[in-house]
Amino acid sequence: MSDLIAIVYPNEAKAEDVRQRLLKLQKEYLIAIGDAVIAVKTETGSVKLNQLVNTTATGAITGSFWGLLIGVLFLNPIIGVALGAASGALGGALSDFGINDSFVKELSASLHPGNAALFVLIKHMTADKVLKEIKDAGGVVLKTSLDETKEKILRDALASTAEQPAAEPPNVDRPTGAAASRTD
Repeated sequence: MSDLIAIVYPNEAKAEDVRQRLLKLQKEYLIAIGDAVIAVKTETGSVKLNQLVNTTATGAITGSFWGLLIGVLFLNPIIGVALGAASGALGGALSDFGINDSFVKELSASLHPGNAALFVLIKHMTADKVLKEIKDAGGVVLKTSLDETKEKILRDALASTAEQPAAEPPNVDRPTGAAASRTD
């Protein structure tokens, strides 16, 4: 059974950074991701989706291949490629892979303009190691399908980062090191 987690970030770049971290963890077999979608609320109020898999392009490529194959059989490969690409792209655009797009758009409607939400469909994960990797990015949990205990752990981990004060910048007026101890 898969779990859905939606975390809100202040911008699309931060959400993309976390998605890339999760994909890196997937290569290390610490998490198995079914889908990862970033939803961004634009200034006009519409929601733009940044899918992990572009089904339209994938459909066009697959359709081109099959169209070429069928076109060769009927001695007209160029028309076969064109028709195959068009039908594949249409089929890809109409298909929905992973997380339901209308569900993502419905939940993302409550975001402030400019904010982004990362929706991740998780098949399984090593929770402690994954949380360790993403908790410094912060974020606010929008929705999860986790049980209450796991959801609280996730919320607390993300909130602890937001509460930590930033490191104090070094004082540039005061010299440091050996030069600081010299008194001429």
